[in-house]
Amino acid sequence: MGNDNDNLLGSSTSWIYKAVNETALLSITAPLTPGSTYQVTWNKGRQRLVQLKGNSTRYFVNKEQRRCAMLRNGTLQIQRLAKEDGGNYTVMVYLEGKLKAEENKMLFVQEPVPQPVLIFECGNKNVSVKCEAKQKAKDEAFMIELTQPNGKKIQKNATVLEWHGWNSGMFRCVTKNQVSEKRAEKVIKCPGKMDFHLILSIAGGAVLFVIFVICLIYCIIRKKAKRRGVYEEERAMHSLPTGHERGTRELPQSPSKPTPKQLRVQQRPLPPQPQEQPLPPRPQPRPRAHPRTPNLPRERP
Repeated sequence: MGNDNDNLLGSSTSWIYKAVNETALLSITAPLTPGSTYQVTWNKGRQRLVQLKGNSTRYFVNKEQRRCAMLRNGTLQIQRLAKEDGGNYTVMVYLEGKLKAEENKMLFVQEPVPQPVLIFECGNKNVSVKCEAKQKAKDEAFMIELTQPNGKKIQKNATVLEWHGWNSGMFRCVTKNQVSEKRAEKVIKCPGKMDFHLILSIAGGAVLFVIFVICLIYCIIRKKAKRRGVYEEERAMHSLPTGHERGTRELPQSPSKPTPKQLRVQQRPLPPQPQEQPLPPRPQPRPRAHPRTPNLPRERP
């Protein structure tokens, strides 16, 4: 018995998830030497299903209820899975009558998840979002997940998930289990409401714009003042007289003696100025003679 246990490859358990109406393949992880005579037996719980010995295959279930088959490499194939097919499957490998390997396969058969529905309602101060999925069976379990616009996720093993807040944008509702996943997406924007991040962005942009305008005005005023100062300095430099000009202006002019020629010119009397003759009076126009009235002949008495 000790040698048999030493040669045993060991038992392992693996979990397998499949959806209803799919096909499951339960394989053997222990290596099988080609050409050797192995005996492979598959059991579900305490019920023997099928046995492969050499080239012959023996089934222990009715042909009408048989949906399993044994492949040449010892893999168990189950078609058109139903929920009652889930359970613990055991495979035992014998070589020359000695147990060489034993493995356990835990098979889970699940229904595909239902399609979620995303419902929202805009309130006065917040937004209400509901992610709902109708359960087909009471024992059916799946995960429901709601993703907010900021990336935060809420998960729960339930059929309804509600959220209340003030965010707006893309919401995603997901239902999933180990065999399927379905989702619903919707952009939710309530009228008259602005996103908090949008408000902060607008306020920050306005503050930066005001600071920029103030800096621009300050630079313009400073540049003008600098130009005005340079202009005043240049003007003051041009208005001040140089040292040579100042000395020349301050020296008094000494009176020079007139020459004899200048004395003669000064003593010579000035010639008499011609007097202007008065202009003769302008002739006045003659008065127009009135026409004489002709002398009419007097009538004789």
